[in-house]
Amino acid sequence: MIEKINTLSRIEEVGVVAVVRADNEEQAVKISKACIEGGIPAIEVTFTVPGADKVITTLKNTFSKEELIVGAGTVLDSETARIAILAGAQYIVSPGFDLESAKLCNRYQIPYMAGCMTITEMIRAMEAGVDIVKLFPGDAYGPSMVKNVKAPLPQVPIMPTGGVSLDNVEQWIKNGCVAVGVGGQLIGGAKTGNYQEITETAKKFVAKVKEARK
Repeated sequence: MIEKINTLSRIEEVGVVAVVRADNEEQAVKISKACIEGGIPAIEVTFTVPGADKVITTLKNTFSKEELIVGAGTVLDSETARIAILAGAQYIVSPGFDLESAKLCNRYQIPYMAGCMTITEMIRAMEAGVDIVKLFPGDAYGPSMVKNVKAPLPQVPIMPTGGVSLDNVEQWIKNGCVAVGVGGQLIGGAKTGNYQEITETAKKFVAKVKEARK
């Protein structure tokens, strides 16, 4: 299978992307490991993490291809996207849409997930080859937004980030999302050093996604 298609298929299969924000490299790696142990192989290392590119490389060197799908988040420009890809990122996620980042990702056949809030932004992003539209911030609209978008744009693959919780993740999936991005609601245990809590929460998110797809 073409690697880009394989990456997207694996992300859709698990249905959850762990958005990793941390104070330092060590914490980011611990959070990522806890998520993987909880059944979420899709790790989005945000570039707000100091040394994010090093975290990506460390994870690539620690886990096998079967265990990990690592990407870079909070990528604002093509320069950062290229740094992430060279470090080993398998997909790029942005809070907004950047045309030059889209071009670069297409050039290297790396999936690009761009943040959009409006129908117009989504159309322009898809025209530029964006693979998944990141509905961000998701809590600005809620799960009902997905149905509203898919009425005129049934072909748009949507992944909400921001506002996704254990209480509403099933609704997001049932309304047509290919996956969800989860940050604080998943990795909150890191604040107290309780990484086992992250693992247990990850298991709950994966289970709820599976249940919603039945």
